[in-house]
Amino acid sequence: MSETSDNRVSIRARLPAFLRRADPAVLTAFGCILLLLFLSSLYSSNFLSLNYLLQQLKVASFLGVVAAGVMVVILLGHIDLSVPWVMTTGAMMACAAASFGSVGPVIAIPFGILCGTAFGLLNGFGVAYLRIPSMIVTLATNVVAQGLMVVYTGGFSPQDSAPPAVRWLATGFVIPGLPNAILVWVAISAMMVFLFTRTSFGRAVYGIGNSERAAYLSGIDTRRVVMIAFAISGALSAFGGVLLAGYSSKAAQAMGDAYLLPAIAAVVLGGTSILGGRGSYLGTVAGVILITLLQSILSVMQMPEAGRQIVYGIVIIVMLLLYGRAPPNR
Repeated sequence: MSETSDNRVSIRARLPAFLRRADPAVLTAFGCILLLLFLSSLYSSNFLSLNYLLQQLKVASFLGVVAAGVMVVILLGHIDLSVPWVMTTGAMMACAAASFGSVGPVIAIPFGILCGTAFGLLNGFGVAYLRIPSMIVTLATNVVAQGLMVVYTGGFSPQDSAPPAVRWLATGFVIPGLPNAILVWVAISAMMVFLFTRTSFGRAVYGIGNSERAAYLSGIDTRRVVMIAFAISGALSAFGGVLLAGYSSKAAQAMGDAYLLPAIAAVVLGGTSILGGRGSYLGTVAGVILITLLQSILSVMQMPEAGRQIVYGIVIIVMLLLYGRAPPNR
């Protein structure tokens, strides 16, 4: 036993410094991405083409924006199930605001994000002050948002189109060949890394996730942190919906339904503990890319829907078995 342990220490000592400091879960996720690309290239070399990879990063950016907000809540040890219809609300309200005269296109994106933030604050108030389990509060909020949007549209497909600014943000190019959606995701990723590593709020999120009582006794305003975290999740969910509306040129009923489970899965596959207190945003980025590639490759291979769901589920289960379980002392 001692010899085995010494061998592991010796092997680790030979690794480059950046690998020794890296989270094993993040390395595992990126290793799975490389393995997936290698296996898919055996089926078709087009899977390694620059155009294909950029297109997949563009598609992944919408999920990445949503997953960033979901991660903040999961790090607290909570869950946000209001993502689907908060996304839809943000998209519909941004498109609706665009028709408000000459100022409409200017306020469209901020208004959509503001609507998502309002739902996030409602979630945070219910969890932090009313002490209602986050699963119940966010599920109820999701239903309320759904009802409001059905009333707004009369149950029909929304008629408002995405304004040019929203379409440009999602599909345009500032840098030739590099979609704006990817740049938006990079900017949000940089802000999330700064938030988690360089701010007292980020440290408070990890502290509450490890032990809310200990964080409270150490002087952290836990209720305020929880409210802000849910507000961030709501804002980023709505922003993800706005980007998706720009990508498809208009909002649609239930357009966010396909993003809830992939967003949570991406966060957990990236090594974030579902119980809170442990995780790296770089791992979430890897989880988003992994899920997007897996969905795309299975679709291109024309695998039946049942087969795709089976493979998708097996991959998630295997990766969770590798590193997604809670430590024994948690």
